[in-house]
Amino acid sequence: MEEKSVIVSSPFEFHLVHLDLKGAPPKVSYLAEIFPLLHALGANGILLEYEDMFPYDGELKPVCANDAYSTSEIKEILKLAKLHDLEIIPLIQTFGHMEFVLKHKEFCHLREVAMFPNTVNPHSKESLRLICTMIDQVVALHGDLRWFHIGCDEVYYLGEGEESKEWLQQGENTIEKLCLAHMKAVASHVVSAHPTVKPVVWDDMLRGMKEEILRDSGIAQLTELMIWDYSPDLEVDSKVNLIEKYQKCDFSKLWFASAFKGATGVNQCLTLIGHHLKNHQQWLKVAESIPAGIIRGITLTGWQRYDHFSVLCELLPVGVPSLAVCLQTLKNGGYSEKVKEDVEKLLGISSLEIDTFMSDISGTFPGSEILSLVTQIAFYLKPSVDELLENNRYVTGWFSPYHRKRKKIHPIMIHHFQPDALRLLTKWNAVMQELHTAMEKVFYASAVEEWMEENVQLSLQRLQGTVDDLDRAIQALS
Repeated sequence: MEEKSVIVSSPFEFHLVHLDLKGAPPKVSYLAEIFPLLHALGANGILLEYEDMFPYDGELKPVCANDAYSTSEIKEILKLAKLHDLEIIPLIQTFGHMEFVLKHKEFCHLREVAMFPNTVNPHSKESLRLICTMIDQVVALHGDLRWFHIGCDEVYYLGEGEESKEWLQQGENTIEKLCLAHMKAVASHVVSAHPTVKPVVWDDMLRGMKEEILRDSGIAQLTELMIWDYSPDLEVDSKVNLIEKYQKCDFSKLWFASAFKGATGVNQCLTLIGHHLKNHQQWLKVAESIPAGIIRGITLTGWQRYDHFSVLCELLPVGVPSLAVCLQTLKNGGYSEKVKEDVEKLLGISSLEIDTFMSDISGTFPGSEILSLVTQIAFYLKPSVDELLENNRYVTGWFSPYHRKRKKIHPIMIHHFQPDALRLLTKWNAVMQELHTAMEKVFYASAVEEWMEENVQLSLQRLQGTVDDLDRAIQALS
């Protein structure tokens, strides 16, 4: 009798792709191109972290970034998502990671610690009113919402504000109780003002809490937890134990959160697919080790900055191959040669490298030219400039900083490195121009400027400076 091949499919009902808009937010025209691809790869939802890109109104207007989406653009994003069967879950930070609000002079008095703009003061009625207004404005633009992510991860310096210090000295008050009280207040507002919407919270502030404290708080009746871990060697057993603990604390439904990019280095430029693939393989093992029906879905996070003030990490188009591999791995319940082939076909990439950075990559997916050019810059720009300026004996020996400052050059030596320097400069200026044009199709000018300044300009300026100094030295000879 012929054996039937076992079709393994995803243990998750939802595969959400996280779009982190606090850095290099894509233009709506790019989302229109990428949403059909996400659907084809196996995504059926978007966790949309608005940060300062939402068109807040009234007293919240100062929060909006210069490039914030307009109301009509948000409606267009929602329409596009619906068209491609992608359920939108908005994410607004309401506790930690509040720099986008608390950095503004209008709201800086609502900080937990006066010096630091990351955590909101949980004792202030005004803080809660502001947060509730943010939530209401976001919900008002989204029809048919089922979930709303209220953040609440990495609430640094909680308990260190003056009001908190006083409060903690009273009775049996603890930082855990303070944390839970604020989460509950925010979640309660969502539930009472928007009865059909369920709040979701990151789990890290609750992980270390005793079962009794967590259960007695009543937070489980109000929220669903999203357990996040982005490491490739995520411990399956400890996750299973954590899930059991959360179940004992009455959380009926849980979510997982993995990462497809933005979790391997604060200024990371290229995405190592293998690192993220392993993370998803571990999450699949966790899903296999727990009873069915507990987990609602998994969010593939794609961080664009580590926080509001840090530099950009990998741009969204750069992370698309990693996202594709991870989504297809989840959809198929594991990674295989067929998954690799399917991804190559869907992205128009001839040969995907999983365990090393690809030094030469092209594709046909939206934004693939950005990946190709960023790869060239990451692999070749800095090394080629360093090679010329630091390892070329004619430059180091006959055109050192000492010579450059005094406009001194041996005439014979000019011919030994000027052509190379000019050729390099022409080449990299052309690549930069090409990348600039490609990025402007996807991102706003501020993001293009920031990425270029961080990743390209320093090497180009060094090269240009050498060429300029050489010109001056040559003029001094005549």
